[in-house]
Amino acid sequence: MTKHVFSYGKYNYDYFLIKEARKTISLTVKPDLSVVLKSPVDYSKEKVQAFLKRKWLWLEKQLTFFKKFQNNNGQKEYISGESFLYLGRQYKLIVRKAKKRQVKLDHGKLILWTDLDTRDGKINQRILKNWYKERAELIFKSRYKEVLKGFDVKEAPVLVIKKMDKRWGSFVSNRKIILNSKLIHAPKYCIDYVITHELCHLVRKKHDARFFRLLEFKVPNWEKVKEKLEFQLLSKGGL
Repeated sequence: MTKHVFSYGKYNYDYFLIKEARKTISLTVKPDLSVVLKSPVDYSKEKVQAFLKRKWLWLEKQLTFFKKFQNNNGQKEYISGESFLYLGRQYKLIVRKAKKRQVKLDHGKLILWTDLDTRDGKINQRILKNWYKERAELIFKSRYKEVLKGFDVKEAPVLVIKKMDKRWGSFVSNRKIILNSKLIHAPKYCIDYVITHELCHLVRKKHDARFFRLLEFKVPNWEKVKEKLEFQLLSKGGL
């Protein structure tokens, strides 16, 4: 990965260029305002610059969007009226008093019952995080089992779920695959894509041309799914 500068009129953008075994070129803007461009290995500097010129308006809109998000850091208070993501859909949080702590979905609402003050954000956050953790365990294991059916695997790698800052998933070895717990906020097809990506490493360890051919065979629109995943989770967030 190398850092470059793209200038277009009065606009100047720093971006990171990653050349890898792939057929297409992609551009991603992250919430920290970093710009990452991935291109085929044989793409010339002129082709990259031409692509950026075609995308400059989209690039500027994305940066403007994330700048607004940075100004409002999205800190949650975990009180009624706030919005939370679950499996790609936004739910309105409703906090109610009850003898037993629990969380349930009900017609577009995320109902949280607490035995303490309904305005106690720290307790509400703890209750909600525990619920997300339970749902992640259930959903991820179910999707993992389903996606595995498309692979010829004698002994499936152990699935580990934990929070990661920079990756949606990780292929540790033939014995272990890690999924980012934050994926519980994403649609199921995004979760399936990440699982598929990691399982493809059972066949090809490196991100080479054969790996991406296999990934494309398994998930023909994987690049669009990946873009959707990054945009939704990184811009709207969850917990």
